[in-house]
Amino acid sequence: MNCSISGEVPEEPVVSKKSGLLYEKRLLERYISDHGKCPVTGEPLTMDDIVPIKTGKIVKPRPVQAASIPGMLGMFQIEWDTLMLSNFALEQQLHTARQELSHALYQHDAACRVIARLKKERDDARSLLAQAERQIPMSASTAATVNASALSNGKRAAEDEEMGPAEKKIRPGISASVIAELTDCNLALSQQRKKRQIPPTLAPVDALEQYTQLSSYPLHKTSKPGILSVDIHYAKDIIATGGVDTNAVLFDRPSGEILATLSGHSKKVTSVKFAAQGDLIVTGSADKTVRVWQGSENGNYDCRHILKDHTAEVQAVTVHATNSYFVTASLDNTWCFYDLSSGLCLTQVPDASSGSEGYTSAAFHPDGLILGTGTSGSLVKIWDVKSQANVARFDGHVGSVTAISFSENGYFLATAAHDGVKLWDLRKLRNFRTFTPYDENTPTQSVEFDHSGNYLAIAGSDIRIYQVANVKSEWNCIKTFPDLSGTGKATSVRFGPDAKYIAVGSMDRNLRIFGQPVDDGPSES
Repeated sequence: MNCSISGEVPEEPVVSKKSGLLYEKRLLERYISDHGKCPVTGEPLTMDDIVPIKTGKIVKPRPVQAASIPGMLGMFQIEWDTLMLSNFALEQQLHTARQELSHALYQHDAACRVIARLKKERDDARSLLAQAERQIPMSASTAATVNASALSNGKRAAEDEEMGPAEKKIRPGISASVIAELTDCNLALSQQRKKRQIPPTLAPVDALEQYTQLSSYPLHKTSKPGILSVDIHYAKDIIATGGVDTNAVLFDRPSGEILATLSGHSKKVTSVKFAAQGDLIVTGSADKTVRVWQGSENGNYDCRHILKDHTAEVQAVTVHATNSYFVTASLDNTWCFYDLSSGLCLTQVPDASSGSEGYTSAAFHPDGLILGTGTSGSLVKIWDVKSQANVARFDGHVGSVTAISFSENGYFLATAAHDGVKLWDLRKLRNFRTFTPYDENTPTQSVEFDHSGNYLAIAGSDIRIYQVANVKSEWNCIKTFPDLSGTGKATSVRFGPDAKYIAVGSMDRNLRIFGQPVDDGPSES
């Protein structure tokens, strides 16, 4: 009798009580331990169901094939054929697996190319959408669009503005496409900053030490003297000033000529900024309005938008690095985020926290995702532009924060107030240096880093230039200019391109240019 598993004569035969089948004991034990059932019938089976059979000790008969040499050769031939067939089958399986792997890799490569193409199309679509949102007026049926586009002789049609609860104007908000544009700009500028080097054309320290007044230009009216704001368009070397006489003046420094006078505000112009490569100018005024001026082919500037979203004096205007958006800050304790091309106020952010008595200054961080604001309550607040959340606040000043300037290195923030200038480390959110250049009765009116981040200018009863150092090193005052206006109040200071000159506005009507004297330099006018 043969084993039901191996088909050979068992050495230790056993019989299943349930099926009555004969097995080799060691084979059956192994099968039961692995599966717990009969290998033939599939019924549950344990070793208790096995009965051993006692047999006599006999010699196993030799298989018939092994009884002779030809039989053994036949057995070996059969084994060899079986081995070759098995090897051939394995080679076929390997070839099939290689083909499947090659096909899978080709599909993966094709999928990666499709994904890359779709991403490029998505980015192109986002760019086109952002451009369209800036340039193409939205549907007139949208209430928020009516607020931006319903203009009559450059004035917004207030009767068409849709009001929400508590008589608040409805704002469309900063859309995802705008946030994507701001984020892309931030990434690009951050990468450029990592490679930033001091330009070789930057004026050296010994040159600044020789600076003196080169010229003085009477740009504003004698009846209402005073320059409150100065901005410089570096590429064209044009200076814009905002005055107490309600006008903004564009001045070509190389030729010494007035290019245009922007008249339209009913009260003093508190802030003036260039935008869109100098083709647009944004002015803020104490008459609670903001005006966007556009240059024409004949050299004149026409008022493109009059924005009346604030309910108190507009104290500051700052333009985003994309040149597509700008922010205004007002004494009504709100700041507004505008689309430059349409004049649409995307969002107006109020601040209900204690200690805020209206904004007196504002500036974008060089990367554009952070906004700094100063209040009349001596606070400096840092905002996340994407979420419009107040992410940090600095206290310690005395009096209104009159000016804010971020360094081009992205780490330093300078703020000016009645008690002087404080320098803040944005990485650790702490004040690391304080300048008190004037007495307690003389406020600091203006503070400004140059475009390279190597110099800092402070204006008050005089103008002081400091060499920028690190947090631990001393910041040395390398030059002090007296206030030649006779008013004792320099209100604004700006560095020219590569710090080759310094433009200063004071409470008289003259714009003063300080620079390195030359033999054929312009005389004072």
